[in-house]
Amino acid sequence: DVLFQKSMDRVTVHGEPHKLAALQRHLFTEDIFPAPAPFLWKSLANEVPLGEGGRLTHFPLEHPGGAVGFRLDWPSRSMAYVTDTTARSGAAYVEKIRGVDLLIHECNFPDEAAEWAIKTGHSWTTNVAKVAVEANVGRLILVHVNPLDNIPDPIGIDVARAIFPRAELGFDGQVIEF
Repeated sequence: DVLFQKSMDRVTVHGEPHKLAALQRHLFTEDIFPAPAPFLWKSLANEVPLGEGGRLTHFPLEHPGGAVGFRLDWPSRSMAYVTDTTARSGAAYVEKIRGVDLLIHECNFPDEAAEWAIKTGHSWTTNVAKVAVEANVGRLILVHVNPLDNIPDPIGIDVARAIFPRAELGFDGQVIEF
């Protein structure tokens, strides 16, 4: 139980209305989750104001069941977080991330598993690096790698760097300055 002996006043869960309803109806039903979670369910607005004069926008991604990507813009910097999707040149989301200083993009598979990535709605190394080039981003951090690959570099970061030199492999607990 992730809430056991933890101090938590409230968690706001932002999402698309139909997804929030599905979570409440299926996952957080009393039959499955008997302890009420201190969640505030809130529909994700088209634009969310952020501190320091920033704003968050979101955009749809291609993924079985749907997924959402995010762009955060402040006067002096910008970043995008692309969750589950199959990266490809010309994808609609490429325009949404164009020119960000930092792109955090899922990369679940190495190139050798591209076929499996397509089947599961995920990305592989070469295509993510090509998207970073196409979108003219400043820096790329690859995350959401296959958790079953218990090796230091499960996606082949050198493959990404050959295409996009400012590529890095993200890690749990990483603090990113940009």
